[in-house]
Amino acid sequence: MSWVLLIISGVLEAVWATALGKSEGFTKLWPSVVFGVALVASMGGLAWAMREIPTGTAYAVWVGIGASLTVIWAMITGDEGFSWVRMLLIVGLVGCIVGLKLVSDAE
Repeated sequence: MSWVLLIISGVLEAVWATALGKSEGFTKLWPSVVFGVALVASMGGLAWAMREIPTGTAYAVWVGIGASLTVIWAMITGDEGFSWVRMLLIVGLVGCIVGLKLVSDAE
């Protein structure tokens, strides 16, 4: 259950990071509200997951999921340009996240 919660929290990290950019320095109401709600939920889920998952592993997985999804979303929406090199690097990052989970399960 902790891993599921950690993954959801990583997704919410991408939500709050995207909303933060869209808030334009907290001058736009709804992106700012989405940022605040997603931030609290994401941090709360991370904290909960860290009760059973070691801090270093949990944090790395959380950041990796959030960073990967944020870049992918930016490429889909056109906020950032697409490149195969960028996609390859994201695949490598996701591979490292999966590796951390596998190593954590083996211990």
